[in-house]
Amino acid sequence: MQLIKRKEYLKQLINWRDKKVIKVITGVRRCGKSTLMDLYKSCLLEQGVANEQIISINFEDYDYIDLLEPRNFYAYVKERILSDGRMTYCFFDEIQNVKDFERVVDSLYIKPNVDIYITGSNAYMLSSELATLLSGRYVEIKMLPLSFKEYVEASGDERELARKYRSYIETSSFPYVLDMKQDARVIREYLNGIYNTIVVKDITQRNKFPDTMMLESVLRFAYDNIGNILSTKKIADTMTSDGRKIDTKTVEKYLNALMESYMLYQCKRYNIKGKQYLKTLDKYYAVDMGMRKVLLGSKAMDAGHILENIVYLELLRRGYDVYIGKVDDLEVDFVAMDDKGMTYYQVSATVRDEKTLKRELASLQSINDNYPKILLTLDDDPEMEYAGIRKINALDWLLGK
Repeated sequence: MQLIKRKEYLKQLINWRDKKVIKVITGVRRCGKSTLMDLYKSCLLEQGVANEQIISINFEDYDYIDLLEPRNFYAYVKERILSDGRMTYCFFDEIQNVKDFERVVDSLYIKPNVDIYITGSNAYMLSSELATLLSGRYVEIKMLPLSFKEYVEASGDERELARKYRSYIETSSFPYVLDMKQDARVIREYLNGIYNTIVVKDITQRNKFPDTMMLESVLRFAYDNIGNILSTKKIADTMTSDGRKIDTKTVEKYLNALMESYMLYQCKRYNIKGKQYLKTLDKYYAVDMGMRKVLLGSKAMDAGHILENIVYLELLRRGYDVYIGKVDDLEVDFVAMDDKGMTYYQVSATVRDEKTLKRELASLQSINDNYPKILLTLDDDPEMEYAGIRKINALDWLLGK
């Protein structure tokens, strides 16, 4: 498998090393969490950590099946913790497979000179029970599949960016797909395998949902409407009118389960003028464009909404809290917040048509504060500025230029 160093995530782990918090790495299945742990372990060994200081368990490996019983798990780790004052680094991969894993981790955490790193593929990892048990004791590192920058770096150079972007959105951002040499059939089978594992094992069985087909219909609807304002009522009404009868409470349960498995991301709204968060009419985005294409087929290739989805995920990677902006009757695609303030983004596949440019600028022009305002497009044009609004090529922005 081609090794991609996932530098940004690795940097986060290095920054948290030896700090008395449990490092929880979350993300969709096969996004690279296990590889990140291996990269970090290699990094520790290079920095002088001895092999006996590392305890590593992958709970999807049959070799460790006896450790799925929490008492066995605890005993196994406890007898391997060093007593000579050196730090013991504990790596527990896909730990959600262990019943009551929270209690075991909590017990190990309170021991001296133990540094714990855990991964999981669904938000049960951060359920209210875990948050209560580990309150103030953990930091979450939210992992996504490959960014466009990582995808380009894996190719070895930055030539033919437009072609690489097309490949990125048409194949997949899951790391292992890079080894499949653009073989559409193999990629589709691989993505179907991930999808079926998540839907059947992680969602349907865990939540005891009786109707897998209806769950899939909700996901298809959400994937088909990335970038559109949605409510659970609208989804229920539209699906019911199409002959798939479903109520709003069931839609809400399905959406929550899809978000817990990281197949779907919810973006809430923010009133820019009133500086308040709004509770209704959200947008949803897909974790991966290849997965979306598998579910929707060729009709999934709508350039504007795909770019909007890619930009949303990139803003999450860069550590922002991201919202849809509302200014009177206008909408700003994204309000990106961090401890430094806000940045406003409008996203459009192209603005070479004067009417389109005017429309996209209008939302940003209606904001009266001095935070940065950026219009991202796929137009291969020089950077422009319109009364303080920067128009930037989206591919350059995705590469961090």
